[in-house]
Amino acid sequence: MNTTKNDNWLYTISPKQSLIHLNFKEIWQYRDLLLLFVKRDVITLYKQTILGPLWYLIQPLFTSLIFTLIFNNIADIEVGNGIPAYLFNLAGITSWSYFSGCIKGTSDTFKKNQNIFGKVYFPRVIMPLSTVISNIIKFGIQLSVFIGFYIYFIYNHNMCYLS
Repeated sequence: MNTTKNDNWLYTISPKQSLIHLNFKEIWQYRDLLLLFVKRDVITLYKQTILGPLWYLIQPLFTSLIFTLIFNNIADIEVGNGIPAYLFNLAGITSWSYFSGCIKGTSDTFKKNQNIFGKVYFPRVIMPLSTVISNIIKFGIQLSVFIGFYIYFIYNHNMCYLS
């Protein structure tokens, strides 16, 4: 079989875009679907628990309390620079829970939702994006709790110097 370098092919298969291409116009067109998926993620996370969405507040508070008791009091690990240990642990727990929630949620999103992908067309990036946005909502709530404790510790620290 002789082939020459100047063969004229009838069809050439090539990608339309680069490997990573986000079509923001298409994502904006499906924003209502994105909001539905975000609502689904937020509501179903703690739907069957007694305390419901209060877990967004309880989880980092008690985890930070346990970290403070074990690492800072029993193990006597200091955080340095006069930073309160509870505030230090709360900052770490808040940021880590957002990061790990995004990684865990987006890593298996295509496997969890494979039945939806075969039925109707929508941009596939909507699914991981909905996970990230629902985690941003959780992060915003936990960040406001952290800011509240930060203000409390600053106010408490300033009151100690005034008296």
